[in-house]
Amino acid sequence: MQLWSIIAIGVYLLILLGIGYYSYRKTTNLSDYMIGDRGLGPLVTALSAGASDMSGWMLMGLPGAVYATGICNLWTGIGLTVGAYLNYLLLAPRFRVYTEVANDSLTVPDYLENRFKDKSNMLRLVSGMVILVFFVLYVSSGLVAGGKLFVDTYKLTYTMGIIVTLSVVVLYTYFGGFLAVSLTDFFQGTLMFICLVTVPVVAYMNIGVDPGTFVNKVKNIDPALFDMFRGTSIASIISLMAWGLGYFGQPHIIVRFMAIKSAKELKSARRIGIGWMAIGLLGAVISGIIGLVYFTDHNSPLSDPETVFLRLGDILFHPFITGIILSAVLAAIMSTISSQLLVCSSSITKDFYLTFLNKEASEKQQIVIGRLAVLVVAAIATIFAYLPNKTILNIVGQAWAGFGSSFGPVLLVSLYWKRMNKWGALSGMIVGGLTVIIWILSGLSTYVYEMIPGFTLSLISVIIVSLLTEKPTKAVNDEFEKMENILREM
Repeated sequence: MQLWSIIAIGVYLLILLGIGYYSYRKTTNLSDYMIGDRGLGPLVTALSAGASDMSGWMLMGLPGAVYATGICNLWTGIGLTVGAYLNYLLLAPRFRVYTEVANDSLTVPDYLENRFKDKSNMLRLVSGMVILVFFVLYVSSGLVAGGKLFVDTYKLTYTMGIIVTLSVVVLYTYFGGFLAVSLTDFFQGTLMFICLVTVPVVAYMNIGVDPGTFVNKVKNIDPALFDMFRGTSIASIISLMAWGLGYFGQPHIIVRFMAIKSAKELKSARRIGIGWMAIGLLGAVISGIIGLVYFTDHNSPLSDPETVFLRLGDILFHPFITGIILSAVLAAIMSTISSQLLVCSSSITKDFYLTFLNKEASEKQQIVIGRLAVLVVAAIATIFAYLPNKTILNIVGQAWAGFGSSFGPVLLVSLYWKRMNKWGALSGMIVGGLTVIIWILSGLSTYVYEMIPGFTLSLISVIIVSLLTEKPTKAVNDEFEKMENILREM
């Protein structure tokens, strides 16, 4: 690797550490560390949510899939965009208000316990366990991606790749907490956006043909590349679109809604976030198509389609810019890891340590535990990243459905239906999570994405169990009405 590329990646990593130090100076209490003292603006909220969501899929997975099989891969992107929009519209405003009304809740388990006045701690325990199990695996998959990126592009060993990825992420998450994660995600989301716009434009200009000729070149390679229904069925299209349902239950994304200054600013955040997402996905798709034409023209087809974005950057730009593009891919990976580490840290601190081990812990003690939790989760995730058993990574691939089915229906119904009670919430989480696991183990996910039965059965369970058990108390109903009154006044 050329010196200029190394300098670029070095500058990128130093910026992340600088943001971490700045955030450390700004973090003075537990609310600061976990949700930035509810002080985020719409721009940071939108881009940090987007960056923590997309991971390396947007810059590697999607362009590679389009390179290999064409725009039939757009169905997942469409489902995700629609799901993200509905998440901003249906969940975000009510969740922002209700988490503050419900005893200023700082985590999803915190909210569920306070929303239903659950003094048994069952909701907190079950939801906390779901978060820790799935996110430890999620973080390990990010470390694997980071390690492989450094192996493929920087010629480091796999171990060194993981060490570099983990050390930077852990440092700024450990010291700066939520503010550091959100600001670095904002920076990384901006970097991803710029590269997703710039790379396909420069690559197309380098090919040097008019749009009509370009389309003909694509059709000459494979006429079916522009067929959105290539190799699909109604069931597969529905399954791909159903990815969008997962947004309602992703803790590392919805925590951004808790942290925005006011629910009024979510409308602006929605416009920015969905615009960022739509343009970014479009850039990824176009990069895949242009890359196919470019490398076919040069008689150098790629052995690994997922490297198409990186290879275009490496060939078409100055080494320093190439380093920035590589940083954008690393940014997509790091932004997701940091968000998931922080959610795990918050859950360990609030949902286990404070609830079961030390109910009298001071805020300073809780921040210390939160920082130690970052180290512990990172260490466990690193162990998983070295396990050769590929079924672990297969399970990670289903974690999106696990979160979406366990939390999605529970959170949505809790925000709109006053009659829902803690038993409905508990059954919804258990039924949703178990359905996803059973569906995967039985092999049925080959035919229908497990999100569909998981989300559906969880929703049915929430409603039926709530109706069959006791009505909520007056205190619960009063808080629900207070939330609705605040929303009406906005």
